[in-house]
Amino acid sequence: MHDFEPRSGGEAGAILLIGAGGQLGAELNRSLSLLGRVVAVGRDTCDLARAEQITATVRSVQPRVIVNAGGYTAVDAAETTAELAHAVNAVAPGLLAAEAKALGSLIVHYSTDYVFDGNKATAYTEDDATSPLSVYGLSKLYGEVAVRNVDVAQWIFRTSWVFGLQGGNFLKSIARAARSRASLSVVADQIGAPTPASLLADVTALAVHRYLNGALPMPSGVYHLAAQGETSWHEYARHIVATLAAAGIPLTVTPERVVPVAAAEYGSAAARPANSRLDTSKLRAALNIELPDWREGVDRVLTEFVEGHRLLG
Repeated sequence: MHDFEPRSGGEAGAILLIGAGGQLGAELNRSLSLLGRVVAVGRDTCDLARAEQITATVRSVQPRVIVNAGGYTAVDAAETTAELAHAVNAVAPGLLAAEAKALGSLIVHYSTDYVFDGNKATAYTEDDATSPLSVYGLSKLYGEVAVRNVDVAQWIFRTSWVFGLQGGNFLKSIARAARSRASLSVVADQIGAPTPASLLADVTALAVHRYLNGALPMPSGVYHLAAQGETSWHEYARHIVATLAAAGIPLTVTPERVVPVAAAEYGSAAARPANSRLDTSKLRAALNIELPDWREGVDRVLTEFVEGHRLLG
């Protein structure tokens, strides 16, 4: 771990946001924009599979902070596209960290609960041994290592079960399926905490704000950042269906028709950890914050979906 001081110079408060087109990137663009100038780039400008685009983008902006929200997130597809997953999730973060070091900048990077095998009986801490079950999880672990191996100011936020208004995610898939299917079979033997992208973005912005203003909110290192509480995918799906039904949305599925199945029965290409619970006490103590229960974020997004017809149209 490396302690650091905010550097001087560069563009005043400039933040380079990579992966701005994703569900996390969209929320980060909102939250970070309150702090000053944000240069937000997507894959069309900065393809993380192309090293030359990474270096060219960073060197042209010369930011004080690099926030990497980009990544290869197709967990099952990664089993047959390992080379691409490795380039985006493992190699690119190391290149970004090296560029940040050359500039004397801070790098913020995001990782996942999938770096664990899920065999622990309690929530995982940052110091627990990693043991990914999938190509995706391994690529994300390699990305963590690549960043940590660079002596640069850095925060790596591990999170779980991310959802939001943008992009594809479990919440949106269940809400759509509940309007057309007679029943839904959902995995019941994997537990974790659904985490809104907006929460990740707001906590990131808080930490970056303190950094840019000369404070040292927390040392470099890995931090777990997820909503509080726990649930299974099955109970999560039932909550989605019940909430939509209570809001008067016409559905073809009732909560009782959300059927629990074992992960082994579901037959996904990539194995997932049975336990995705993350202990967030280190981060909460470092920033002196509390984190909301997972239901708060889910209910807020469902309300926005219903009111704006973003999901259900």
